[in-house]
Amino acid sequence: MSRTLHFRSVNYTGQGPGPRLIVTGAVHGNETAGTQGIERVMARLDSGEQSLVNGSVTFVPVVNPLAYAKGERAGERNLNRNLFPKADPKDFEDRVANWLCPLLAAHDVLLDLHSFNSPGEPFVMVGPRDNDGPLEPFRHELEERALARVLGVRRFVDGWLRTYGAGVRRRLRDDSQLETVLRYGVGTTEFMRTTGGYALTLECGRHDDPQAPDVAYRAIMHTLAHLGMVDAPRPKPVPREEMEVLSMCEVHDRQGDADTFSRPWASFDRVARGDEIGRRADGTPVLAGMDAVILFPDSAAPANSEWYYLARVNEEF
Repeated sequence: MSRTLHFRSVNYTGQGPGPRLIVTGAVHGNETAGTQGIERVMARLDSGEQSLVNGSVTFVPVVNPLAYAKGERAGERNLNRNLFPKADPKDFEDRVANWLCPLLAAHDVLLDLHSFNSPGEPFVMVGPRDNDGPLEPFRHELEERALARVLGVRRFVDGWLRTYGAGVRRRLRDDSQLETVLRYGVGTTEFMRTTGGYALTLECGRHDDPQAPDVAYRAIMHTLAHLGMVDAPRPKPVPREEMEVLSMCEVHDRQGDADTFSRPWASFDRVARGDEIGRRADGTPVLAGMDAVILFPDSAAPANSEWYYLARVNEEF
């Protein structure tokens, strides 16, 4: 089936100068809130109800058509890892990457729309502080975080690639593999930043939440207004006192298949220092080393891979 699928993007260009925005949905095929939000905005533009006056916006309602057709997270693998062009594509997601990566590189700003499996409120993943380090050099911190604050959510998370990279370095014995494995942590937003742009991942809510497509739609419209691309008032940023800012700081691995959580954790559950998070196969308790927030717990994680992340509350943004 994959050989019969094609890739689709739709571009709208205003008459005035402005940024080049790209908005993506269904990077994972069972995450359709972004697709629905994009289609709603496109319908407004197509009908003339909304006009693009400055810059250009490219919509990709379905980034991964194979995963979307299957109604599953992946077609043949997780597209949002190791997202780079491949001279010799091995699977369907490699072929997606060979189309998507040049498209991302032709833009200035990316809004990537996702959803998640467990209950919880929407949140946005932001990139690093400005830096010239080897892992994720960046120079658009102020613009990226200003956009994050007008998307319509109050919860913000940073530190993904830094924390993921620390886990890779800890578990990897063969240094010759380090660069290859670190590349596995690169998805849409990380790749976009390598091209000189900036990017946000908006998690719009639970997959089946009927409000999630509205979150996606509102975020797109706020982005267009914030960037001055449509004739609409600039959205007000969420007040700092209403924001919840979290910085990922630790990743803990599942050492074996018999490692178990002590309770069914969900992202953003709070733990206090000394709380039991799980147990190793020999019964050794896994305890929280600090007051923290659990992120992305995976009870089905394979051995020697990420089991859960911890994040600290951050007073700065």
